[in-house]
Amino acid sequence: MPEISRFFGIIITMFYDEHNPPHFHARYGSDKAALEIASLRVLEGKLPSRALGLVVEWASQHQEELMMNWEAARNDRPPKKIQPLQ
Repeated sequence: MPEISRFFGIIITMFYDEHNPPHFHARYGSDKAALEIASLRVLEGKLPSRALGLVVEWASQHQEELMMNWEAARNDRPPKKIQPLQ
């Protein structure tokens, strides 16, 4: 599972050959969640509200890059790193 970004203790990853809808995974400590790229809604899991807010803020700034990474990963190509939230 390639790591595509890391900020404030949050790790963002994307699996190869993953199921639809397009999504990414966020981990903060022992908490994990999968978020849909288009809507930024949580598909499964949960994160503390502050961490979730940071993930949604970051993802809203990088939705186009996330979709390009989704397509790359679906085609067994490595996703590119995305700038962390600053």
